[in-house]
Amino acid sequence: MKNWTKEEALSTLTSLIGQIEGLKSESRNSANHMRWIANTLRTLQEVFGQNSTYYNTLSYFTWKETGSMIIREVWDHERAIESKHNIAYQNQLEQAKGLLLAAKDHLEQSEIEEVYDGENTAPEASEFIQIINLGENKLRKLIRSTPEKEREVQDKYEDLLIANDISYSREFPHIEYSSKQYIPDFSIKKLDLAIEIKLCKKDEKSFIAQINDDILAYKTVFKNIIFVIYDLGQIRDVDIFKNSLEKHSDVIVQIIKE
Repeated sequence: MKNWTKEEALSTLTSLIGQIEGLKSESRNSANHMRWIANTLRTLQEVFGQNSTYYNTLSYFTWKETGSMIIREVWDHERAIESKHNIAYQNQLEQAKGLLLAAKDHLEQSEIEEVYDGENTAPEASEFIQIINLGENKLRKLIRSTPEKEREVQDKYEDLLIANDISYSREFPHIEYSSKQYIPDFSIKKLDLAIEIKLCKKDEKSFIAQINDDILAYKTVFKNIIFVIYDLGQIRDVDIFKNSLEKHSDVIVQIIKE
């Protein structure tokens, strides 16, 4: 096994992150995709440990649609199925990018000897990916009419948590920060995770400021935060919006378009 230095590991993570954009234009399981997976898993295993969250999370990626599929194109069934798999592949490439960015953040803030994790976290990693997929792949399908209140979206998300047997707390804990009280919509203690559901129907700039305030407050209690944002057409550039918030370590932003 390679004896990594911190500088070498950071450089390799940067390179692996940079390769993701190119993979988006290739088919899943192509030679370059399989090579990237092998190199990335090897790097994560050697730098962070085989039982680390980063290694285990990526190893659980399927690179295909695993849920039920409704196929309307009866005339070209196989092509329609492959299209579904390709959408999942593109989504998981973005998830992998976020995962590697988090790994890079971790290493930048630590010594390389400190990031190696021998604790078995595979079940937790699998559940974390399951939760990520709920927002990206399932929530929109449950909302049949334009929601008027944020509570409507929160209730639908709770239905998904219940249906998938995920243990959670709702509207807990109450966090005092900067003379205000903040309450995450959902929290999962074993994952050190807060989940906040937002309905975006107002000015994008003030909405970002509100979420930044939430991040500062929730970070005093939780390591990981997921924002699931149901957008009613106010977010013009999804990438710019997400990047402005995901600059915070261990923050994931999912935008669900109406």
